[in-house]
Amino acid sequence: MSSLRDLYQEVIFDHYRRPRNCRPLSDANHKAEGHNPLCGDRITLYLRIEDGVVKDAGFEGAGCAIAIASASLMTEAMKGRTESEVEALFGAFHDMVTTPAGAPTQSAAGLGKLAVLSGVREFPARVKCATLAWHTLRAALQDERGTITTE
Repeated sequence: MSSLRDLYQEVIFDHYRRPRNCRPLSDANHKAEGHNPLCGDRITLYLRIEDGVVKDAGFEGAGCAIAIASASLMTEAMKGRTESEVEALFGAFHDMVTTPAGAPTQSAAGLGKLAVLSGVREFPARVKCATLAWHTLRAALQDERGTITTE
């Protein structure tokens, strides 16, 4: 189990050091901003959705390794998915990281690389870091205005 945890940690640090899709989208048609006051994480998420499908996603921001890695992994995972598939992905991810450690949860098998963030549930203070991008995603999909916070 230790080697799996080490692998997960390496994937998280890779996405923190070299985040994927870390760029604004000039042709975005959905955008939202998020802030985690506890950790100081900030993110602006950009989406280009055509015919109900996420064609492209990008983000800008600054924050801890978990917040940036989560945004990077999330933007990779949602490209090419329909809005309803992205909502389902949000639900599965949220369940995975918010279910208390030791409690049964839905399998993370369908989450692909996102499963590397499953260990966050063992550190309740870091859950807000991992879910910031996801709550910002939901706001972008619903065209909410204002800054989304994890508080």
